[in-house]
Amino acid sequence: MMGAGALAPILRTALRRTFRIGRMFEEAARRNPAATVKLDRPLGVLDSDRTAYDYDELADIVDDLAARLRAAGVGRGEYVPVYKSPNFDLPLLACAAARAGAVPVMLSPALDPSVVLVLLARLSSPWIVTDTAQFARLAAEGTFSGAKVLLTDAPGLPDVPSGLDGLRLTDLAALAGAPRRPPIDLPPDHATLITHSSGTTGVPKLMVHTTRTLSHRLLPQQLLAWPVRHRSRVLLAMSFVHSRFFNSLGVFLSYGNPIAVISEPDLATVRRMLSATRPALVETHPNNFVLWEDFAQETGGPLAGVRYYSSTFDAIHPGTVKKLLSASRHRRPALLQLFGQSETGPLTGWLNTRRNVERMDGRCIGYPLPGFVRLRVVDSSGRPAPRGTIGRLEVRTRGRVRTYLGEDERFQSQLTGGWWYVGDMGWRDRAGRVHLADREVDKISEIDSNLGLEDVLMERLPEVSELVVVPDPAGRPTPILATRHDRPLDRGRWAAAVAGLPHLESPVQWRFADFPRTSTWKIKRLEIRGLLGTEEEPPQVPPESVPVTSQIPTTQSGAPNVDKSL
Repeated sequence: MMGAGALAPILRTALRRTFRIGRMFEEAARRNPAATVKLDRPLGVLDSDRTAYDYDELADIVDDLAARLRAAGVGRGEYVPVYKSPNFDLPLLACAAARAGAVPVMLSPALDPSVVLVLLARLSSPWIVTDTAQFARLAAEGTFSGAKVLLTDAPGLPDVPSGLDGLRLTDLAALAGAPRRPPIDLPPDHATLITHSSGTTGVPKLMVHTTRTLSHRLLPQQLLAWPVRHRSRVLLAMSFVHSRFFNSLGVFLSYGNPIAVISEPDLATVRRMLSATRPALVETHPNNFVLWEDFAQETGGPLAGVRYYSSTFDAIHPGTVKKLLSASRHRRPALLQLFGQSETGPLTGWLNTRRNVERMDGRCIGYPLPGFVRLRVVDSSGRPAPRGTIGRLEVRTRGRVRTYLGEDERFQSQLTGGWWYVGDMGWRDRAGRVHLADREVDKISEIDSNLGLEDVLMERLPEVSELVVVPDPAGRPTPILATRHDRPLDRGRWAAAVAGLPHLESPVQWRFADFPRTSTWKIKRLEIRGLLGTEEEPPQVPPESVPVTSQIPTTQSGAPNVDKSL
């Protein structure tokens, strides 16, 4: 049984119904000052090579950074975009801006500078917090004159590039020791954090979170994380600019867990951090878990101590889940799969274990979170779709963002009587579980589900590390794939794997690194479609043409009925 004292952090959030990131570290330090955070690299905002801090020290760093921002002139309610190289100081700067009464706007380091400039124009803000590397990329565009640039790593400011008249550079390090002041709390429904969508379908949308909407996302995640509270070490390897990271951080800080954080997804760094910290729970993006499969082959390897995996942002391939669970030495390891989107937070959940993983359907994303999310499937006319029929997924949740900044009309167009269209197509089975088919913009008329087809192929071809099916310029379904360690594809095995499946064009093999991705490692399918047949298309890996080396197992897909009007 959960006692009222043990549930205090959750009850406080529920009663307050606000989640203030500006106070997050302060409140965590008050409860568990000696709990630790281990980093894979030193903080960029400090002149120090330290990679380990306790909660109390991080709370002090956030307070210091808030004082520096105020001393620089940042005011209450102002937008403060943060665009710098990946490092744990990204969330610290966001928390500091919120503590100073401003609204942090988190821009992924992976965004092209031309896209960043479009987003900055929507903000109409004079500020931007960045480092010298990202500043140089922006300056090369030469189109943001008049901005007030706060540099996080510039002892000795660089010269203002010619053509950027009125640009003001400030070294944040020079403001160390600025007077500390109490935090400024904005109203519960005022913007408190702005993040952006993945950008898989074009220029990202800027999403407005409030302390109230963030709280409605935090509460169910705190309840789900109850089994790993306090002593269990947690490792987070996620995009620092995504709202999911702030919620995950908020959950485990509220419980006082020791935390490890990875800023670079390369396998050498991941191996080092997993081996050094031996976490009980790890969370990363589904496509990162695909790469971590390499560790699953090692007896007593880096994943041996993991009892819980947490996978969010997107669906995950069944083969990946099987390998991750098999890598754990625990008797009952589990992978919690949450599905949601940036606009809504988590919507559905499903727990995969060794007992049920052999029956796992890669398209099943579980049940809507009870008490927090309502979900329905509708046809193109908005009428409820029968069970087992593919339609549009719509949800109601209090965690939904308030609007798209500067694009409210676009935001409202996805609402129907309070129901939010998530952009995905799917169906519900007789048990009420939700199954994902495709994003509507990715639908190919000849195929019931691109994602389902991709699951089958990746299960039949474990050597494939990435695979997407997209229409080529003539509209024909074309598989684009990468193999582990970029080895040439065995065309004989491919021919056996596609037997009995809908017709596909010959596979195109790219290097894994050449797939365009978002900050959460989602594949940019529309960009891939635009690259096919152009001079910008990445070179193909030369194929192997050898006999079939092993029998390919078949998989029953159980395709549902398709509403052809969609």
